[in-house]
Amino acid sequence: MKTSFRPEQLRDPKIAASEKIIRTCVHCGFCTATCPTYVLLGDELDSPRGRIYLIKQMLEEGRPADERTVRHVDRCLSCLSCMTTCPSGVHYMHLVDHARAHIEATWRRPLPDRLLRTVLASVLPRPGAFRTALLAAALARPFRRLLPGSGPLGRLRAMLELAPPTGPAAPSSVERPQTFAACGPRKARVALLVGCAQPVLAPEIHEATVRLLTRHGVEVVVPRGAGCCGALVHHMGREASALVQAKRNIEAFLAIAREGPLDAVVINASGCGTTVKDYGWMLREDPQWAEPAARVAALALDVTELLDRVGLRQGGRAPRLTVAYHSACSMQHGQKITDLPKRLLAAAGFTVREPREGHLCCGSAGTYNILQPEIARRLKARKVANLERTGAGLVATGNIGCLAQLRDALPMPILHTVELLDWATGGPRPPALATVEGAGE
Repeated sequence: MKTSFRPEQLRDPKIAASEKIIRTCVHCGFCTATCPTYVLLGDELDSPRGRIYLIKQMLEEGRPADERTVRHVDRCLSCLSCMTTCPSGVHYMHLVDHARAHIEATWRRPLPDRLLRTVLASVLPRPGAFRTALLAAALARPFRRLLPGSGPLGRLRAMLELAPPTGPAAPSSVERPQTFAACGPRKARVALLVGCAQPVLAPEIHEATVRLLTRHGVEVVVPRGAGCCGALVHHMGREASALVQAKRNIEAFLAIAREGPLDAVVINASGCGTTVKDYGWMLREDPQWAEPAARVAALALDVTELLDRVGLRQGGRAPRLTVAYHSACSMQHGQKITDLPKRLLAAAGFTVREPREGHLCCGSAGTYNILQPEIARRLKARKVANLERTGAGLVATGNIGCLAQLRDALPMPILHTVELLDWATGGPRPPALATVEGAGE
């Protein structure tokens, strides 16, 4: 795509990087076939190609964002399906992240939107505040159907629908800073990212992860000082906040590395994994943090990648259950991890099925299901229907956002991949499987 940035504009490293990305686009339109918003809405400006045009125009003219650009960029899920499809290698993720930061800096949103985004950015990355919010949401949840499905109150309704009816899960001792020794000879020493929302919504995922890894000879260290990966605020354009959170995590992980050999930073939420693997890019212009960020990004592994390295233990129970594998967008498009989780589940004894339209987002996308609830509901209904058609008795996925989005809408249990692998290799049966035929102890 031809660009006309001025030389003085290109002296800005961010503009130069975005200009290079824009020039990579050849207008082919392959991205439109796999973009969830284009598939649903049919508007060229709600496709990656259309958004690239809007972003190009905004950045070339060096002007503040306008309402049209904000509307269509806001509708982007950052699912990155377009990057999987693109034959030219357009790095859309970095371009849309730049656009969102520019929008945040130059566009004044309506007051209800500003308030909601401030609440989300302040509450979700902080487990203590998030727990308190979920306690309040559990009390208000029974009244959610009194609210409209669109507009500012529609977003409040979406928040209440996503909130667990019983409030937050009880805190887990696993998430406190500590070291879990490997069972038998140590094959690896890793740091585990605990994160922010997952400990509040589903602490059993970290518990299963620690059991699974230590059983496979991995020493697991929960670092002191680590927290939210920064993805939630990063995708809202709040770049400064995202970098603060990234730097905190980098320092926490490197402190573990200074204590002894560190083989990996293990992440069991694929949305977080995509962001941590991008720390090197996010901090590339910071002379103090560029090298440490690149080190941590290079160490980052999804939990399934680490299991593949150490070798999945054989000889455990063979559940003989049929699992529909829902590949989170951040897993398949962001990290390019596609077959590995399915291979591990099959090796553990599960029969694995894939849903139709597996490349399309479920509508979770961080805070998207709150900020764009109408589109998110349509995507969720489409995903649920495709998962049901597999005829599987349960669903596996590798991202807490997808779990929260789909759990109440599915007629069968949905679990994290590590919960199933932990059970199949000697761990306890997940409580969600108590009523699944063939899942007896």
